Amino acid sequence: MRARKKVFRNILLALFLLGILFFITNTSIFSGPVEEEPLLLAHRGVHQTFSMEGIENDTCTAERIFEPEHEYLENTIPSMKAAFEEGADIVELDVQPTTDGEFAVFHDWTLECRTDGTGVTREHTIHELRALDIGYGYTADNGKTYPFRGKGVGLMPTLGEVLQAFPDKELLIHIKSDDPEEGKLLAKYLKDYDFVGNSSNISVYGGDKPIAALKEEMSVIRVMSMATMKSCMYPYIAIGWTGYVPESCENTQLHIPEKIGPWLWGWTGKFYERMDKVDTRVIIVAGDGGFSEGFDKVEDLKRIPERFTGYIWTNRIDLLGPAMKD
Repeated sequence: MRARKKVFRNILLALFLLGILFFITNTSIFSGPVEEEPLLLAHRGVHQTFSMEGIENDTCTAERIFEPEHEYLENTIPSMKAAFEEGADIVELDVQPTTDGEFAVFHDWTLECRTDGTGVTREHTIHELRALDIGYGYTADNGKTYPFRGKGVGLMPTLGEVLQAFPDKELLIHIKSDDPEEGKLLAKYLKDYDFVGNSSNISVYGGDKPIAALKEEMSVIRVMSMATMKSCMYPYIAIGWTGYVPESCENTQLHIPEKIGPWLWGWTGKFYERMDKVDTRVIIVAGDGGFSEGFDKVEDLKRIPERFTGYIWTNRIDLLGPAMKD
């Protein structure tokens, strides 16, 4: 009996000491003061936002926008310029390949929701797409009025035009398909624009296959997909308590939902420090990360964890940018 009690006490002591080790290795209590402020990622630039309630993959979000507070349309050069002026450190944009070898900057797989065109976006030439009115489908009152009709003609830019407009700004490019050929095509496109030497300003995320193909062609570029996230997070969850960062976490990008973050070793200060040392960008997204949820109200900033100095994903850079400056 005494032997059993001794074994039990030893097990409890071992668990207690292991718990202390976990705590000391991953706590930020003993770290110095944080001098840097979090950075801001503007999703689609300054754009018309909409209710997330009941949203599905095929929901036409242009038909459910809030009453407009500004004139900007997503994924346009004016919207990106405004985002940077409001304080964005990175602007996210969506790309679609065209039949004549270009990349159009546009979110939707098809044209009917936002524009006066029809069909699959990538089955058109850039000249056909540029002739469309990309503000055609927006309404805040169930179709009674369309405040942006006639104002979006010619506003769909090419990726090259965006790169030329913001050569010194950071951009996050979103590939909308899971076609590996699109990754190869984008790699060639970026090389043709000579962005290989300035790859730190460009990062790309999207489907597993195109991201893998892109990374193979441009090993220096920072990328993210579900596959790259899993290859980093799974081993980190297993052994990250020791402070070790797996090689698969190096020079990549992590989109961490706020509900998941607290379950990661060292969240938030130690985690960010570890990833920063291996040149990996950490972006926090709202909720569980579904449907591009962002920190979109000034009061949402209160939910940003202490000691977090990575990037905050927002759909309302026009609100959060000025608030962060104050």
